Amino acid sequence: MFVNRKEELSLLNKLYKSNKSELLILYGRRRIGKTELMRKFAETKKKTIFFSSDLSSENEQLRQFSEVIYNSTKDSFLENNPFLNWESLFKYIFDHISGHTRMIIIDEFPYLCSSNKALPSILQKVWDKKGKDSKIFLVLCGSYMSFMEKEILSVKSPLYGRRTAQLFLEPLKFTDMKHFIPNYSINENVYAYSILGGTPAYIVKFNKMSSIEKNVKKEILDKNSFLYREPKFMLMEELREPSIYFSILEAISFGKNRLNDIVQHTGIGRIKTIKYLSVLIGLYIIKRDVPVTEEKPYKSRKGFYKIIDPYFRFWFRFVYPNFSYLEERDIDYVWNKKIKPNIDSFTGLIYEDICLQKVKLLNRMNKLPMECDRIGRWWNRDNEIDILAYNKNSYLVIECKWRTKKIGINIFNELEAKIKLLPPKNKLYYGFFSKSGFTEKFIKLSKENRNILLFDFNI
Repeated sequence: MFVNRKEELSLLNKLYKSNKSELLILYGRRRIGKTELMRKFAETKKKTIFFSSDLSSENEQLRQFSEVIYNSTKDSFLENNPFLNWESLFKYIFDHISGHTRMIIIDEFPYLCSSNKALPSILQKVWDKKGKDSKIFLVLCGSYMSFMEKEILSVKSPLYGRRTAQLFLEPLKFTDMKHFIPNYSINENVYAYSILGGTPAYIVKFNKMSSIEKNVKKEILDKNSFLYREPKFMLMEELREPSIYFSILEAISFGKNRLNDIVQHTGIGRIKTIKYLSVLIGLYIIKRDVPVTEEKPYKSRKGFYKIIDPYFRFWFRFVYPNFSYLEERDIDYVWNKKIKPNIDSFTGLIYEDICLQKVKLLNRMNKLPMECDRIGRWWNRDNEIDILAYNKNSYLVIECKWRTKKIGINIFNELEAKIKLLPPKNKLYYGFFSKSGFTEKFIKLSKENRNILLFDFNI
């Protein structure tokens, strides 16, 4: 199933039609849909060579790539004469294929480099001599985030300055969930998103005809399921000391999100903890959040760490700490005693992220009562505002409530008190998201006062 990715497909189409040489670096976490994106785009283009790398030897990779080129060009010379080195292969591509094929896609480029670490330098040399004038659209895809950023995108990389575009493929948004699980209500999709996040390979594991409980038990808690050890495998592939990162992520998932709290919980020294946290940030697993009004966020002392991938957050909160039960197949116990009593409080924080996505989308579509310069969370020592959007003249303050009780006027009064903690502005708007809706009195008030906005998830 292929969902959305309209902006990404638009970029690919623009590069494809440029009528000049293009070198695109496409990267993102495993399972995020890079291969499917390129295959979907290649479906509409007749002139494409798609090579998927693996961990086989250099000679085998050369043989396989030669075969793919032969199948596309039908050059009789290649049928029994595979390329013996990468330089000759790339020279052939740029010299002989440009008239026949517009786009070359190399999937999992880091695997290719593992067979020959000099490959980026070899490609740089051939690109400078032949590739930049060949009108070939070359795409290098990779899932190993650290490799792609250090060896391909960084200033020290041989390929630095050669790329004409780069695309970091992000997870899908909450609004895409309804396409995967159309039978679910909005609230059920919120639960599903809070568990799985926006990784397509995870979402498709949920059966649209089954309940949240049945899907979690079958597709996550069962020790033979695909998702059961997925975060563990991913971290072990990317990191040298996975056990240390495990302890840090577990601490954050249980609310130990300040630096000092993480240090005390894990017993790792402060300097080393900062280093490990920076690596996890680089992998887009966590982020350091600061109040949206901070002018120098990197220097702010108000920052805290949060797991930004919902499935990692769910896994470290409910799966990893309960391995001993799950290995004995005590699935019902883990669901009934560990997950079910805590699922709503767990979902509440992700619900705020979902609401933030909606507000940012509405701002891009010019469907808010004001054009917002900055949108995010705000807090001080004693209070917090779930979402604060503002420009130089106006505030839009938003409360997000994930609870079974309808929002009433009392919540509006509480939000009014919070706004007094901020520097004054000329115009104030109040917004509310609610799992369970709003009281009749509050709906009436919102109709009488145009500065009060009651949001839903319809676009």
